[in-house]
Amino acid sequence: MNISFFGLGYVGCVGSVCFAKLGHKVVGVDVSQNKVNLINQGRPTIIEKDIAELCREVVDAGRLTATTDATEAVKATDISFVTVGTPSSKEGHLNLDYIYNVARQIGEALRHKDTFHTVVIRSTVMPGTNRRVGEIIAEASGKKRDVGFTVVSNPEFLREGSSVHDFMNPPISLVGTDNERALEQMRELYSPLPAEFVASDIEVCEIMKYVNNTFHALKIVFANEVGNICKSLDIDSHKVMDIFCRDRQLNISPYYFKPGFAYGGSCLPKDLLALKTLAADHYVEVPVINNISRSNEIQKANATEIIFSQPSHKIAILGLSFKSGTDDLRCSPIVDVVESLLGKGCDIKIYDKNVNLSNITGTNKDYIMARIPHLQHLVSGDLDSVVADSDVLVVTNKEAEFADLLERYPGKTVIDLVRAWKDVCYDGKYIGLTWGDINKCGC
Repeated sequence: MNISFFGLGYVGCVGSVCFAKLGHKVVGVDVSQNKVNLINQGRPTIIEKDIAELCREVVDAGRLTATTDATEAVKATDISFVTVGTPSSKEGHLNLDYIYNVARQIGEALRHKDTFHTVVIRSTVMPGTNRRVGEIIAEASGKKRDVGFTVVSNPEFLREGSSVHDFMNPPISLVGTDNERALEQMRELYSPLPAEFVASDIEVCEIMKYVNNTFHALKIVFANEVGNICKSLDIDSHKVMDIFCRDRQLNISPYYFKPGFAYGGSCLPKDLLALKTLAADHYVEVPVINNISRSNEIQKANATEIIFSQPSHKIAILGLSFKSGTDDLRCSPIVDVVESLLGKGCDIKIYDKNVNLSNITGTNKDYIMARIPHLQHLVSGDLDSVVADSDVLVVTNKEAEFADLLERYPGKTVIDLVRAWKDVCYDGKYIGLTWGDINKCGC
């Protein structure tokens, strides 16, 4: 394919050279004559492992050139990657001026081009940028989006020091577009790379880099805090984290990475508190670890607010234990939500087939009698009765018996705390705790 790259900094230089290495004809575009000269001399604009050799190779082969002329580059190519910088302001907002300036340049160039053109935003941008770039290009070109051009979001996942390797071996190839023609172009473009091609919503792709990098920062800080605790106890922190990373079933896996309700149970709250206390006993500051429980409390408050904001306060809580398939009520987060709602005067009914209060013994009985004896009379083993007396159904876990809840009880307001359904077609009101409307039929 014929590709242009607007911006020959870190991401643009690596992308230009690597796509040229894959056999494409690439034109680099930059306002800096010095960067353009470097590329045309076969020299990269950055210092990076393997980039110098590859740059010389593809320039000598005639597959990579550079120019300051945006119109020339757009006319000569079918796809334009936008890889200019998006620096932060002192307040943390992004300066998108460079992105918008390039969009305007591309739009003006498209006035003189008859064929369809795909613009790919590779720079790290906030959600909504793709839409705005499309508006700017349409205004400058006089063309209609998805008729004369389209705009694709394609975030990069490169690490400095290994960016060439990362480009050639990405974790995934992520593309956000609402245009089938562009999707097939991008699929073909990335087909030589040994990674899953993932097509998703534009806004999802726009936010992914921020989510990824924030999590990477969190991992570093978490590991450092664990290291500081271990050092205070004369424990080898690298052995600890090496073993931690060997667990691919829970520690490094998709298992816990699903937005939903707060954590609970007998283990996570207790062990988190123990680690915080251990750090405090040794005068080790661990602000990230210390605030995990605070964030969990905020999620409970979010759930309470959503439930209480409904017009009716006749509420059915479907599931009282902290997780489906168990009767464990210890530190169950929904118990705290129920307590808050009762304090606000709500009429609460509770159903949980695993929590039979008349037969409960041992630890759960002790917990109920000590913490929530007043909830006993609210719990019923009759789901139909609980739902019939309620206008709002709060689903707190993924019990199999709740799978057909929407069909069995039409017209109720359903508040889903655990993403019990991937999508729904429901004639009542559906509300997700940390996700938007998934009612596909628009009811």
